[in-house]
Amino acid sequence: PQPTREKPGGSTFKNPPGHSSWKLVDEAGWRGKLFAVTGGGAMFSDLHSNFMINPGEATAADIEGLGEAVRADVKQKSGIQLDWEIKRIGRTG
Repeated sequence: PQPTREKPGGSTFKNPPGHSSWKLVDEAGWRGKLFAVTGGGAMFSDLHSNFMINPGEATAADIEGLGEAVRADVKQKSGIQLDWEIKRIGRTG
C-alpha cells in the first residue's frame, strides 16, 4: 500500500536490476525512522518504505539529507547503489 494520507513525494528510488528499492531501504532499517537536518524531519513511510514523507515540518535539507543518508547506508550494507527516481529541483545551499 502507498501512503495516501501523508505528504509523499512519490517513489523515491529506482529499483536496481534484480532488487526492490523498498526492500533495500527496509532491510537497512530506515522504514519509519525520522531524520532531521534543519527542520522537523522527514522519513520513509511505515506503509511503503520507498515513499519518503514529510510528517510535518520537514525542510528540503531534511528530505535531501534523508535520501543521501539512506543511499549511503544501503550501499554500505548491501553493496547496491540506489538512484533517485524523483526529480529534485532547486539550488543547494
